[in-house]
Amino acid sequence: MGGKRKKNEGSGSDDGEEGSMKKSITKKKNKEELLPSMIKNKEKRSEVHAKAKRQKKLEKRAKANARDAAHKRALELGEKPPEKEVPRTIENTREFDETVCRPDDEELFAGNDADEFSSILKQQQTPKILITTCRFNSTRGPAFISELLSFIPNAHYFKRGTYDLKKIVEYARNKDFTSIIVVHTNRREPDALLIMGLPDGPTAHFKLSKLVLRKDLKNHGTPTSHKPELVLNNFTTRLGCRIGRLIQSLFPQAPEFKGRRVVTFHNQRDFIFFRHHRYIFETKEIKKTESKGKKDKDGKSEIVPEHKTIARLQECGPRFTLKLISLQHGTFDTKGGEYEWVHKGEMDTSRRRFFL
Repeated sequence: MGGKRKKNEGSGSDDGEEGSMKKSITKKKNKEELLPSMIKNKEKRSEVHAKAKRQKKLEKRAKANARDAAHKRALELGEKPPEKEVPRTIENTREFDETVCRPDDEELFAGNDADEFSSILKQQQTPKILITTCRFNSTRGPAFISELLSFIPNAHYFKRGTYDLKKIVEYARNKDFTSIIVVHTNRREPDALLIMGLPDGPTAHFKLSKLVLRKDLKNHGTPTSHKPELVLNNFTTRLGCRIGRLIQSLFPQAPEFKGRRVVTFHNQRDFIFFRHHRYIFETKEIKKTESKGKKDKDGKSEIVPEHKTIARLQECGPRFTLKLISLQHGTFDTKGGEYEWVHKGEMDTSRRRFFL
């Protein structure tokens, strides 16, 4: 009996050790799984968060060093270096679109040669732009129009008054204007642009947002009267190509590079960002070196500074963003006009679906 009792007591002690081991393991797991947001003490929480952030930074640096070492080793051995990893973005994971233009699309190029903008883009006709407003103008409207006149060559402003838009279109046709831009304002702020090609359209309606005038930009530049260089980015679909050609028809196709002016329309996720810059070339001193041939009075080699020309951009303004609302056949007609494309709310089914 006594022997059995001792045996049972021994087995009980073993079970107690195993239980304590399991408890300590679970405690360690719970500590590892503990998130900084679960810690109530503010100082302890910030300490744990800083430690995790530092560890993540070290891991990222170690990966970058390993990647650079592998690239250097491959170059030394004459092998092909490993390919760079491309980060996943909304742009490069966009939904498949059949209307994306291809470089070998003969149908697209044939259509471009016969569209409404071909005479201007082939330099057979000089762009002549009429700029006007809606009937109820605002305080910031004239300031925005004056800046439109500063970067669109051969643009002329006409006061709207009480004239109907159809009469303005008829007048512009008779005076050989190639486009009409209507600045719409709401609550003293420009909120929409209507760009109309003449004489046969099309008419694009854009929502205007994030407007920053030249006077509100820090260290802004003053542009010259030279014709600017036009840059259009990411207009990849059939619709985007048509909008790009409409914008292109506003500017002469013979930029004057002496003025160092650049006008950019950058499309990203169907938002068209406008920027106006000028190039600035600066000569900066890099380092000083001893010249071998020249010597000073003491017989020492003369120190000659080395210079390098650096190019940078200076923003001239204005700055704004456009969002296409509709594209209409012909000139502006609210009642009987046919639309090529209209943005509707049910189209926004995915963040990775784009139309331009």
